[in-house]
Amino acid sequence: MQGHLYIVPTPIGNLDDITIRAVKILSEADLILAEDTRNSSFLLKHLKIEKPLRSYHMHNEHKILEAIVSDIENGKKIALISDAGTPGISDPGFLLIRECVRKELPITTLPGATAFVPALVNSGLPCNEFSFYGFLPQKKGRQTMLKKLAEEDKTFVLYESPFRLVKLLEELKQYLGAERNASVSRELSKMFEENKRGTLEQLIPYFSEKTVKGEIAVVVEGKNKKEKNDSAD
Repeated sequence: MQGHLYIVPTPIGNLDDITIRAVKILSEADLILAEDTRNSSFLLKHLKIEKPLRSYHMHNEHKILEAIVSDIENGKKIALISDAGTPGISDPGFLLIRECVRKELPITTLPGATAFVPALVNSGLPCNEFSFYGFLPQKKGRQTMLKKLAEEDKTFVLYESPFRLVKLLEELKQYLGAERNASVSRELSKMFEENKRGTLEQLIPYFSEKTVKGEIAVVVEGKNKKEKNDSAD
């Protein structure tokens, strides 16, 4: 009997954002792979689900990949979750999914919570077309990416740590210009959710003067036609 891999999104903040289907899949799984078993134990206890948990994160996914795939081949139903949101979106998951695709093992990805969609929609910036870049490289390749973002003509979304938010906004101002519109969303779905909109020039002092906590999504306006013409001159 062939097993199955389930990609299960988990709440990004408010635990009520878990879907009924996600609860059902987690309850039926033979094994749950979790980015951090301590965080996931809290969620599973809240859901009254008792299932075996195994760590699956960026530091061990290469080492345990073969064993997990073997379990699926031998009939196990395995659910993959991350600390928050959808696995594979700036979280571990791609390697396992790719290997299951290669071996033609069944995969089901459930719809559910992810931070960049509410941040994008809430920004008030055009979202009929957009680009998602996740976390920028910290060192090698960062300048190259910032130059690329300066030419991006669609709204784009970045993820950032609260400790590096002001640095990111300052870099965006340097490469994109002070008047570029943006929106910073943090603590989405939680009690202290905040969505702050303005130009990069306005956002930098606002976040420089306060203690910033929580996961952050930064939504930035794309390069407009006037900017393109100016840069071409």
